[in-house]
Amino acid sequence: MPVGNPKAQSIATRKYEQKTGWISKSYKLKKELVEEFAKACETNGEKQATVLTRMMNEYISDLEKCTDSFNNK
Repeated sequence: MPVGNPKAQSIATRKYEQKTGWISKSYKLKKELVEEFAKACETNGEKQATVLTRMMNEYISDLEKCTDSFNNK
């Protein structure tokens, strides 16, 4: 739960995120790449999180098809 004296909405949001399995993840990436990606997503009418999720799932799926060692970790 949030630290300090959080508002009721903050508590409800954190509770929902925990219940549904959502996390916030931070990555260090080149500014130019991030800006180009954001522009591409906007141009295509897609949310960045949706595209990242799709790419992550495709990467995992491709790896699973190519190797059994992925499944044994």
